[in-house]
Amino acid sequence: MDFLFNQNVQFYLLAYLLGGIPFGLILAKVFAGVNIKEAGSQSIGATNVLRVVKETNPSLAKKLGAATLALDAIKGIAVVLAAKYYGMDESVQWMVAVLAVIGHCFSPYLWFEGGKGVATGMGVMAVMLPIPTVIALVVWGIAAKTIRISSLSSMLGLAALVVASFLLYPAMFHAPVLFIAFILFYKHIPNFVRLVKGEEKRVA
Repeated sequence: MDFLFNQNVQFYLLAYLLGGIPFGLILAKVFAGVNIKEAGSQSIGATNVLRVVKETNPSLAKKLGAATLALDAIKGIAVVLAAKYYGMDESVQWMVAVLAVIGHCFSPYLWFEGGKGVATGMGVMAVMLPIPTVIALVVWGIAAKTIRISSLSSMLGLAALVVASFLLYPAMFHAPVLFIAFILFYKHIPNFVRLVKGEEKRVA
């Protein structure tokens, strides 16, 4: 058990456990009295919080959706900033970023189920790759306003981030970026299936 006293390992565990906190599930249960794991897309993310809570309380739905989005991003930002603050090597920072996203998508508190990882992914990327993240958010914002399909907008933003990271930092080791992108893509496969069938709902 000596490895648990290794600072790197402690940060990895912190990233996974903090990333796994299902803020959307908690907020919806506490403030709206609904279990979003049993309604809508059954995701713990902001979009499902908004969609499910909106059925009974539209004004509260927007607040809880926004809070979920913010908290899911902040937990990614916080743990990577902590790694930077303590002077961890950049490779360790990237591992922390990856584990925060894994924690959200495969939460230890939900029997390794979780959300889509977009907000947490953008949170860690905002610290590690701020300029590509800004580009991604612009693309996501435009797509969200025009297409109004959350999953497709998110994936377009993700694609923009990956492309921007290669163009702006060609010498960078891109494996962590690609791994995070793969996790987010994998978690969105059910959405892609619904898109092909014409069943994916638009965000009103």
